[in-house]
Amino acid sequence: MARKIQAIRGMNDILPDQSSVWLYLEKTVADVVKSYGYQQIRFPIVENTDLFKRGVGETTDIVEKEMYTFDDRNGESLTLRPEGTASCVRAADQAGLLFNQVQRLWYTGPMFRYERPQKGRYRQFHQIGVESFGIGSADIDAELIILSARMWKQLGLLEHVELQLNTIGLASEREAFKVALVEYLTEFKDQLDEDSQRRLTTNPLRILDSKDESTQSVLKAAPSLDDFIGKESKTHFDLLQAILKANNVPFVINHRLVRGLDYYGKTVFEWVTSHLGSQATVCAGGRYDGLVEQLGGKATPGVGFAMGIERLVLLLETLDLIPDSAKFSTDVFIVSMGDAAEIASFVLAEHIREIDSSRVVLRHCGGGNFKNQMKKADKSEARFTIILGQDEIDQGVCQVKDMSTGEQQTCSLVDVPAYIDDKL
Repeated sequence: MARKIQAIRGMNDILPDQSSVWLYLEKTVADVVKSYGYQQIRFPIVENTDLFKRGVGETTDIVEKEMYTFDDRNGESLTLRPEGTASCVRAADQAGLLFNQVQRLWYTGPMFRYERPQKGRYRQFHQIGVESFGIGSADIDAELIILSARMWKQLGLLEHVELQLNTIGLASEREAFKVALVEYLTEFKDQLDEDSQRRLTTNPLRILDSKDESTQSVLKAAPSLDDFIGKESKTHFDLLQAILKANNVPFVINHRLVRGLDYYGKTVFEWVTSHLGSQATVCAGGRYDGLVEQLGGKATPGVGFAMGIERLVLLLETLDLIPDSAKFSTDVFIVSMGDAAEIASFVLAEHIREIDSSRVVLRHCGGGNFKNQMKKADKSEARFTIILGQDEIDQGVCQVKDMSTGEQQTCSLVDVPAYIDDKL
């Protein structure tokens, strides 16, 4: 017997009993973003490696340790996309959609990072991203955050997530802060965790994200980024807060929130939850006004966020917030005995679907006696079972059994689609 081939570690199958929840989540999000005027964009899974080196940042963990990179047959370095924003910028700029234009875009699909697989963190994971281009003012930052809050409301999650907000200012302000931070932390280098010691010379702002207790103890007396933020950045941040307050979107200012990608500036935010252990962040984003130009386009302001589908599905399941309507269920199961009845069952099934295309109608296929067919009807958990035999065909009727009550009645073949529709 040939050896079975297994899925790659950290790259999971989405099985039928899970996919219905994914569809529910994706449809809910799609409906919300559409109501705000955002249109979907799709782009390839594989991109030129330089896109992420230049866009995400060569000293980020993603580029240094996590990307799936390979050379194709022409020797060109390609990478499975580890995140969506850089690809979205590349696609929109290549199509001439950005300069001197306003675009509201969203996307969904798989991303890839070589990480240690754990609950809520995988090597192939799926994200929904929402991006806006061409608006540099704080009102669009607020729109995106309010949009995300509406998503949580629609999903029943609003009371289970917290919005953390910060401004990391302009590049010049961050550079001044970095100098002060490095000067301070160098004195306590031996007390920092290994990653933070490395980041001291590559990406010192990321040290603020460290979960190491010793490092966090050192950071308590460290300089604050807030002390380096200038008037322009503060004015932007103040307006954002005012709009959120006016729309009753609560938030917490977290001065240590910096995000892990180099392209962010001014607004950064995260939605976090206390229900998923260490994988607390379910949505994150911010402003990236310099990214388009950094990737070779003309200067265009941008802001956006991304959310992990796996974590959101896990959160919905943990909190038991998946509505019955989101779960796959069979409405009608059709049992037929004899060739004429089998042919008629096809016609009847299509008539039922014609009235309401959302109805799930299963026909028994593959033959079998009446008893076995009824067992399959019961196993399907359908609300109604329709029974067709030669006698029913001769009379132009069928038997309709309500599986929830056990009641059975005779119904005209002409009338049964409307009868089913009325009962469901």
